[in-house]
Amino acid sequence: MLKNKSFTLIEMVVVMAIFTLILGATLGIFVSAIRAQRYNLVSHQLLNQTSYAMEYISRFLRMAKKDDIGCIDGSNYQETRTGKGIKFVNYNGECLEFFWGLNNQLKVNGRKEDGTVIFDAVDLTSDDFEIISLNFHISGDESGDDLQPRVTMYLDIKGKGSGNQPEVKIQTTVSQRNPDI
Repeated sequence: MLKNKSFTLIEMVVVMAIFTLILGATLGIFVSAIRAQRYNLVSHQLLNQTSYAMEYISRFLRMAKKDDIGCIDGSNYQETRTGKGIKFVNYNGECLEFFWGLNNQLKVNGRKEDGTVIFDAVDLTSDDFEIISLNFHISGDESGDDLQPRVTMYLDIKGKGSGNQPEVKIQTTVSQRNPDI
């Protein structure tokens, strides 16, 4: 007698079911890894841009001087846009304003003493991100507390798009280097 060495239909169905389960689990892990990598990449870019923007603003705030060109009425700093912006005179005698723009971006305006525009509403953050909250709080600037003029900045920013997007909340306080200049 010859022995039949073939597979039965039931054996084939069982093998296909096992193969489908293994393939489905593998693809699920792969898709999860891709999503995690995308999230981490956007999160890294968000941290880089937030860090850059805060350092950029901080550098100018540290070097601000008392207004003698009529930008903000003789003080060191002035809140604008109901706390969503700050205006001051930089070390070159230029009037700068950092603010939360209409397209949910951090922006900067700059004008020279004679009113010449240096830059007008330039974005400091990418279109890939949107500001959730931006606040500036000024203290020690002619408030009677005899402390060094300083600005506390609070920024809450997140990635644009659908699904789970990274979000960064950062706060820092910057004091003026020399309040007498």
